[in-house]
Amino acid sequence: MAKIKLTKNELKKQKDNLKRFTRYLPTLELKKKQLLSEIRIIQNLVDSLREETKRVIAEVENWADVFAEEIDLHDFFQVKEIKTETGNIAGIDIPLYEDVVFDDLEYDLYQTPLWIDKGLEVVQGQIKRQAELIIAEKQQEIIRDELRITIQRIKLFEEVKIPEAKENIRVIRIFLGDQMTAAVVRGKIAKAKIEKKKQEAQAA
Repeated sequence: MAKIKLTKNELKKQKDNLKRFTRYLPTLELKKKQLLSEIRIIQNLVDSLREETKRVIAEVENWADVFAEEIDLHDFFQVKEIKTETGNIAGIDIPLYEDVVFDDLEYDLYQTPLWIDKGLEVVQGQIKRQAELIIAEKQQEIIRDELRITIQRIKLFEEVKIPEAKENIRVIRIFLGDQMTAAVVRGKIAKAKIEKKKQEAQAA
């Protein structure tokens, strides 16, 4: 514990600190709850995206083997842009998924199999889900980091700052009380001496 001044000004400062710490602590607790809630929401989204990706892969595998053509569907389009924006959760900025924009390359409808259109739709859908999944995982990373910092601050206030301020207030009050008592005692002694001198002077 840092050394404190045993003065009335320091007592006021420590009281102000205690008031500020106790007022700020519920805000931190609320932030912690918000962050935990957001992590759960995002985890549900992550789980959903992963399940949907697996479901689509299983569905595609059922009919893809029917077609003998070995065609790389990525030759028919390019990812132009992954669109995101910035959101705010409990005072922190996080990326939000919007969409994936594709550049569709021209191809000869007569020279390509009939299933190409459906195949492109499936592949692009999977790419969109993957992009959304990556951004959701990034959100979790940012929020978990903020949650860790928030929990550290809560512990700092609960275990260090508030007890320290209370102890400082206690020590200063005891010291000032002792000083006041000593001053009263000194005053009484001085008064008694003056009275004694008066009495001695009158007796002489």
